[in-house]
Amino acid sequence: MTGLTITELEPAELAGLACFLDAASLPSADLADPGRLFFRFEADSLVGYGGLEGEGADRLLRSIVVLANRRGHGLGRALVATLERQARDLGVRHLHLLTTTAAPFFRTLDYADADRGTAPPAIAASREFVALCPASAAYLVKAL
Repeated sequence: MTGLTITELEPAELAGLACFLDAASLPSADLADPGRLFFRFEADSLVGYGGLEGEGADRLLRSIVVLANRRGHGLGRALVATLERQARDLGVRHLHLLTTTAAPFFRTLDYADADRGTAPPAIAASREFVALCPASAAYLVKAL
């Protein structure tokens, strides 16, 4: 595998991302809302997508999806590590996420389970927390 490249998506590319998220049963209703950055990841060809939501030191890790035919090769780990570097460059101190299926994966990347009631106000007020993810979703946090 060659290096993983990251490209910020243009607004016109969000519909394509939505198709991949919908196929993976991930939220896509708020992709065009303000305060979101989404990225395409490639290693010779398309690997997947991911994003960051919010402003300031606490942000959501969003919409992590690796194409089915690219899974099982460590690309998800590389994708998340690349997003974490991007977040650090933006001054992010803590990444937060909600997941209904991938908590074990994120725990191997040092994301720790947290009580949803402890989420910072901006995170707790996000559409992801309020409406898009069920209350049963695992809430995990990682200090960068």
